[in-house]
Amino acid sequence: MVAKGILLHREIDVYTDTHPIVSLSKDKLREKYRHYSGVIVDMFYDHFLAKHFDQYSNIPLADFAQSSYKVMQKHWDIIPTKGQKMLPYMIKGNWLVNYANPEGIHRALQGLSRRTKFDSKLDIAIQDLYEYQDAFESEFHAFFKEIVLHISQFREDLINSPT
Repeated sequence: MVAKGILLHREIDVYTDTHPIVSLSKDKLREKYRHYSGVIVDMFYDHFLAKHFDQYSNIPLADFAQSSYKVMQKHWDIIPTKGQKMLPYMIKGNWLVNYANPEGIHRALQGLSRRTKFDSKLDIAIQDLYEYQDAFESEFHAFFKEIVLHISQFREDLINSPT
């Protein structure tokens, strides 16, 4: 079960990293943030998913977040060390719910900025969310419709695979 979950997560990452709509979003940021543009777009898309969670799930975001935190705590022993260090802060700050607000994304980007080796400028990326919000939001919705279809098929194939 865990192995299939890892495969699913990797597929989501590959699909997202190579998708033309995501590339369009990254292009708005690439000159200013270079290779950090992908991290920023991931965070912006997390924001829009949290903001519009009720459009994509029958479960309220707060319930989903609490359930997710419990699952992560239950499987503490298989979480990588970095994740184990981060999880208490994630739970205490209720990151999944707070991503619905620009302030939550801003705090997360500031935290990431403090941990980067180079001048990532992640701490100022919230300005770009405000500047290009309509475009990013539109791109997110278009992308999310496509990834939902792709992952539905991938999961079906994964579930039906013999291993």
